[in-house]
Amino acid sequence: MQTLAYALFLTPLGHCGLAWSAQGLTGVQLPEADAAATRARMRRRFPGIPEAEPPAAVQAAIAAITALLEGHPGEPRDLTHLPLDMDGVPPFHQRVYAFVRGIPPGETLTYGEVARRLGEPGTARAVGQAMGSNPYAPVVPCHRVLGAGAKGVGFSAHGGTQTKLKMLEMEGARFGGPGLFD
Repeated sequence: MQTLAYALFLTPLGHCGLAWSAQGLTGVQLPEADAAATRARMRRRFPGIPEAEPPAAVQAAIAAITALLEGHPGEPRDLTHLPLDMDGVPPFHQRVYAFVRGIPPGETLTYGEVARRLGEPGTARAVGQAMGSNPYAPVVPCHRVLGAGAKGVGFSAHGGTQTKLKMLEMEGARFGGPGLFD
């Protein structure tokens, strides 16, 4: 993957980052504590890559991600149309990411369920590792994959589990009762 540039953009959760190549998105960064921290994270992830004005296709991706993070439960957003450049991503992770992209907004699965549906029962831990190193969140919606017993554990974005639960709540996720926090 030959990352060309990156850009920051403001969402209801804070400043996100997005990097791209000629083939698609090479990385998406959920907000850090502030814009400066998000920019610093992008610079560490993509050393020597310039911050630039995004081309039209990337601007469309930014608009779609922002709409998802605005969180209108009656209007679920789907990001499966956004192209990803997965050059250099391990094959198992690619399979996990492709599958997880198909989990609709507001729905969740556990790491074990993802492993079983991939036809590889017993790889729940490997699914968790793939989610933990997901370079495309929320385009690959790792926030929709939960620990055993539908626990909202294992989220590496700023704010950890609280960010994961907030994203699920914005999507109108329901499990274990009438609502996410009930």
